[in-house]
Amino acid sequence: MHQQSNRQLQERLTSLSIADVLARAARFFTRRSGVYATFIEKQGPSHLVLRGQGGEELVIAARVTDAGTSVSGSTYMFDQQLARFLDSLPTAPAVSVATPDAAAVAALPHGVS
Repeated sequence: MHQQSNRQLQERLTSLSIADVLARAARFFTRRSGVYATFIEKQGPSHLVLRGQGGEELVIAARVTDAGTSVSGSTYMFDQQLARFLDSLPTAPAVSVATPDAAAVAALPHGVS
């Protein structure tokens, strides 16, 4: 049996919703055949637990952040397949940080910045 510390944790940001990420993950991993076949063991609104050969567990979770949907996956045996899945997701748009322009700063009362 594998210990949690031996698992691979991978993460990506995507522009997809949590529901879309989980639906894509279910399609991606349950349509495989042979040694990389999995079935859905548990599913919740923000996570998916799949089980594969030898009882190997693959967990995918997603949460909304200011930068997009953060998707993480944890597994031991399916690390390459997990990386392929995460790479297939559309990336989240770059987040720009607003900086005050010089005129707005100059218009502030003295001593305020």
